Amino acid sequence: MTSTFPLARSGKPAYDCSEVDDFLEKARQAFSLPAGHEDALSSHHIRHTGFRVVRKKGYSARHVDSALERLEEAFATREREHAISEQGTDAYYAGVRATAQEILDRLARPEGKRFTRVSIFTRGYHPGDVDAFSMLVSQYFEKGRPLAVETVRTIAFRSKYGGYREMQVDVLLDTVIDLMLAVR
Repeated sequence: MTSTFPLARSGKPAYDCSEVDDFLEKARQAFSLPAGHEDALSSHHIRHTGFRVVRKKGYSARHVDSALERLEEAFATREREHAISEQGTDAYYAGVRATAQEILDRLARPEGKRFTRVSIFTRGYHPGDVDAFSMLVSQYFEKGRPLAVETVRTIAFRSKYGGYREMQVDVLLDTVIDLMLAVR
């Protein structure tokens, strides 16, 4: 992966070039370490990396985000291979299935009650939006219906007073992404 991306056009989102270049250098060094090394980055860390948005002379956010997704997938593949070599194939996939079952159990709760609600004076994720998306996730795990990792990464929910607690939903989405990458 190269550290050079196209510069964003005027009016388009752009990331600070030095931050992006520094992070990619750190990722290169981490990838050269043995899998499971304490200083190695994880796919989870890469997914949650953010850069300062700049108005001028920045890398195209779209191109950087796309590269980060590929980098996340490369690290996830390496993590999966390391875990399988440490645990064995059967144990690894048993763990994946157990986590998927935990997600399915939560999503099987009644609509409007799948996650903790915030107070009526606080905004949370709109339960109807989250519940609708939950059905797609359930069908992916139960019936093998197609669902792209990109869809889970970029889903956005409307906000609503008294809605679902955002952190709970975000943790579940993060776990769904982890599982999707774990079985690729």
